[in-house]
Amino acid sequence: MTKLPQTSKAAVLRKFGEPLQIEDVPIPEKLEPGSLLVKTSACSICGTDVHLSQGSLALNVDLPVIIGHEMTGRIVAMGENASRDSVGHDLKIGDRILWTHTSCGSCYYCTVARQPTLCDNRRAYMFETMAKYPYLLGGFSEFGYVLPQSGRIKVPDAVSDDVASLCSCAFRSVMNAMNNLGKIEAHEHVVIQGVGPLGLLATAVARARGARSVIAIGSPNTRLDLAGEMGANHVISIEQTTYDERLEDIRSLTGGRGADIVMEFTGHPPAFSEGLDIVRKGGRYCTVGQLGDHETSIKPSTIVKKNINVIGAFSGDARSYWQALDFTAKHQDQIPMSKILSGRFSLNDVNTALERMRTYQEIKPVIEFS
Repeated sequence: MTKLPQTSKAAVLRKFGEPLQIEDVPIPEKLEPGSLLVKTSACSICGTDVHLSQGSLALNVDLPVIIGHEMTGRIVAMGENASRDSVGHDLKIGDRILWTHTSCGSCYYCTVARQPTLCDNRRAYMFETMAKYPYLLGGFSEFGYVLPQSGRIKVPDAVSDDVASLCSCAFRSVMNAMNNLGKIEAHEHVVIQGVGPLGLLATAVARARGARSVIAIGSPNTRLDLAGEMGANHVISIEQTTYDERLEDIRSLTGGRGADIVMEFTGHPPAFSEGLDIVRKGGRYCTVGQLGDHETSIKPSTIVKKNINVIGAFSGDARSYWQALDFTAKHQDQIPMSKILSGRFSLNDVNTALERMRTYQEIKPVIEFS
């Protein structure tokens, strides 16, 4: 085996709102049983990365941290008892993988509720400090450490590194939302709020799973055009319509009732109230994009009087990662998922990439490693 370096170049956040610093971070000399060391190939940028770097995320962060959590790479070292992935495939040095946040497997949420994304002892990449072992718990780094309790999924040969990184958070969150939502029936109209990466991917999945129609709401027009390529039957611009016009447009497209299913991926709190108005009586409303700490006003009576099933969906487990990779391998020739990946950047240009993501100049940029 090639001798590994002692340090990894990584983009480190030391203070919220300040640029990331490229630093040399130690590579662990010893791997825990069940852990892996991976040489990063690609790490796409998520809106959560932007919010975390600005300090506007409603989750605890132990600074300093290595930002990034949508990474993929090749195994370069293996701890004991780490020779299989989470779906039973053999693993060896050189294999490409995605890896999940951890779940303990023994708390109430892991065992009784079977909701490992809500694990009481969950550890999440890019939220834990890089100042102590095992150091490399973020994606904007030449090397990454896979914790023993993290799920790991082998990447199919047909899926490229950059598209695999897209599956690591954005797409697995969509798949987890679809799992929480349940079956989409052939007669159902689906509205997707938001045409960022998650909304675009959800558009593709809803159409592939047989929705009668998929209506995408968002902006700008270039993203709405891409939503059409991803499978949307109709698109509605929030820049060119009022709230009342959007409501009327959706009712006219759904037999006057409203959407059977509405899925929210905007990250914009006022969208929640609009979604409740868009969904039909007795319909399902699944919200995924609300991880910020901002507030909004709603009328709870809307939920009661319309008998709406409101569903939250947070993160995703190993099953969701596998589903994302499997869907990609099967459908990438028909659905242009790679178009969501808008720009490629080196690690040294990570601050430029984050700023372009923040200002909506990119749909989803990717940090690529040689």
